[in-house]
Amino acid sequence: MANASSAERWYLIHTQAAREYLAAEHLKRQGYRPFVPSTWRSIRHARSIRTVRAAFFPGYLFVPLNLDADRWRPIDGTIGVLRIVKANGRPLPAPVGLVEGLVALTGKDQALDLAGALKPGSEVRFLRGPFADQIAVVEGMKGPDRVRVLLQMMQQSVPVEAARADLAVA
Repeated sequence: MANASSAERWYLIHTQAAREYLAAEHLKRQGYRPFVPSTWRSIRHARSIRTVRAAFFPGYLFVPLNLDADRWRPIDGTIGVLRIVKANGRPLPAPVGLVEGLVALTGKDQALDLAGALKPGSEVRFLRGPFADQIAVVEGMKGPDRVRVLLQMMQQSVPVEAARADLAVA
């Protein structure tokens, strides 16, 4: 349905709570190309930590459409979708460059790479693992995928090595 063209824009789709991936799957079956920006999150429960991929914008996803060529009304009736975001009865496009920038940040694991250009002295936040949501300072790079950070624990800086994908610029 939605083919790449110069008149194509990204549109915001409001989904049912925690149903972004279900809605995306049903949109794919109809020929659309949904994009769900996601990140990794650690969920703590009792004494266990689980890492799951979660929507970066809970309750929303994006779909590229050419309103002159594509049928957009079936989107509102798709399983998992509440509605396409509209103004005056017509879908409202996302600002140019917003979704394209998010797509460019998507890594091999289909999650957003929020670490950006890490450099010594940068403040970062752990996205997942035992230090989830903790702030640290980059000390240096240990190869393309590993970062050495200084984490404040018990009133001192403790060096910790972490995967680049586990960090986001704070």
